[in-house]
Amino acid sequence: MNLTAIRPLPRARRRERGAALLIALVVLVILLASGVAVMRSMNSSLTGAGNLAFRRDLVNQAEQAIAKAVKVSYPVAASKDNNYSTVPLAANAQGIPLALLDDTQFAAVGKTTNDLTGATSDVKIRYVVERLCINDTQTADLQGKEGCATPLSNPAGGSAQLRPGGGGGGGLAYVTEPIYRVSARVLGPRNTRVFIQSTFTKPETD
Repeated sequence: MNLTAIRPLPRARRRERGAALLIALVVLVILLASGVAVMRSMNSSLTGAGNLAFRRDLVNQAEQAIAKAVKVSYPVAASKDNNYSTVPLAANAQGIPLALLDDTQFAAVGKTTNDLTGATSDVKIRYVVERLCINDTQTADLQGKEGCATPLSNPAGGSAQLRPGGGGGGGLAYVTEPIYRVSARVLGPRNTRVFIQSTFTKPETD
């Protein structure tokens, strides 16, 4: 019985098989790293989208402070009952009234009992209203455009701001209706803070 001798593979072929295994491992590592990077990118995108939606919801809830402020009639005198100042309040570089950033300064303008609750109990809304005039004892009509910020145009036509007794006369005359600015701060979950501002104009009360 003849047996054929089994000859070993050439050394060159054995080296080629080892190199292929090494290359396959390197490729697998690269693919694994790429997969991890893609997953992190997706997680970051989802987190960013969630934060934007969360902030948008808080902004929407803050609009109830603006709606409440617009309904109130504002006299020449300041009123803590309405968180109302007859002159602009001190603000930071971003234009946010310091009264919304510091409880002590807010106590000089308004009352904490005026704070509003959002859609859930962990959302708190605080606001202040400022009359954009430089004199805190005179009506806007007496100060005129030199002392008060006023609308650039009459939104409802030329007679929109006519009312009896304007300007000190006995008949119809143009009156200066001041601009009021309402600033609101919303405190939400996870120490989130959102600020919004809006302006409106309406006649003063005596």
